[in-house]
Amino acid sequence: MYKIKNTELDFESRIFHLHKIFYSAFFPDKKPIINTFRSLSEIPVSSPESDAMSKDMKKRGFKFFGTTICYAHLQASGFINDHLTDCICRKVPQ
Repeated sequence: MYKIKNTELDFESRIFHLHKIFYSAFFPDKKPIINTFRSLSEIPVSSPESDAMSKDMKKRGFKFFGTTICYAHLQASGFINDHLTDCICRKVPQ
């Protein structure tokens, strides 16, 4: 049981570390990418940042870590804001 928990914690710690590295490497000014899409058909499934993230994670040994998964992660974690311009959830820093 302890071995499983330690493995989970180690994994979480590594992901957190990779997250920080990625953030500083691809977002050096610490600002998210804020897109101005008006319709859902405009929203892409990947970006140069998600392509680079996927490639890096695959180099580190992760499997099934494609660019679309990375793009979704970047959206969920706030690196990319793809809320439509008229969406009530859209929050753009002033």
